[in-house]
Amino acid sequence: MIMQFNEPFSLQRRNPKGGTSRLGNWGFNNETDPLTDVLLGSPAFLRHLSTSSLSRKHLREAPCNIQVAQSQHKELVSAYEHFGVRIHWHEPTPELPMQVYSRDSSFMTPYGAVITAMANWWRRGENYAAIRTYEKLGIPIYDMVTSGTFEGGDFNVIEDGVVLIGCGGARTQEEGARQVEDWFKKEGWETRLAFIDEYYVHIDLMVVPIAPKLTAVCLDCTEPGIVDWLKAKGHEIIDVPFQDTMALGCNFMSLGKDRVIAPTSSQTLIEQLRARGFEVAAIDMSEISKTGGGIHCMAQALIREAA
Repeated sequence: MIMQFNEPFSLQRRNPKGGTSRLGNWGFNNETDPLTDVLLGSPAFLRHLSTSSLSRKHLREAPCNIQVAQSQHKELVSAYEHFGVRIHWHEPTPELPMQVYSRDSSFMTPYGAVITAMANWWRRGENYAAIRTYEKLGIPIYDMVTSGTFEGGDFNVIEDGVVLIGCGGARTQEEGARQVEDWFKKEGWETRLAFIDEYYVHIDLMVVPIAPKLTAVCLDCTEPGIVDWLKAKGHEIIDVPFQDTMALGCNFMSLGKDRVIAPTSSQTLIEQLRARGFEVAAIDMSEISKTGGGIHCMAQALIREAA
């Protein structure tokens, strides 16, 4: 249970020897617990830049219509409001055109926020802006990645105390992944590194938890060893087809209590979830996702209540 008490802002809360205490008023134990507070980035200054193979493909063939993308993001915001989630915002600035992807520049943990190290030079300012955001909110910084690059979409909490860390080389380098892995091993977490092709950008393109012991996975592009690891933990797998995955169909947001925000393009996932009794808010993200990310990439959970 998350108890409510305040803790001073700090730039490095992590105990180097491990045993860092969990925060009382921010953070979460599990990415599938009920979401109460989320951090979003505004698309006010969004531009379509070459951040991955997928975004480059869209730039060549059909560049993003920014106005439509901004409208789609408004629908996403409305979905969070519909479910009663409190929204916190990064301060938008023209110098940070990709800040809408709020999961990249940091990631939240039970111990505080981690400031990442962005791969693209034009996005590194997002890391500094994220520090200001957490200071404004009063959320302590657990630590900052300093060894190689690391982006938040590669920190994938599978369940309490278990994390799948992606490493594609282009956006998250092995040096950064190993540094983060070392921190959480010292905290007593079970860690697993997923070495993925850089084409897939982050691990949350292909593996995202839905509910306790229920995880969406693109079996066509996920290493069988990872699938076996999940199944050994008792996770049931919902397979998201490769075609849907490449349209960011496996990149959705679990809100807990059998509620999910998912892209309309992910019909197989939506049908399976609704058949299981989930409430699914289906949002058209086809235009904004051309710029390089999906619903999961655009959201940073700040507080999830214990289920």
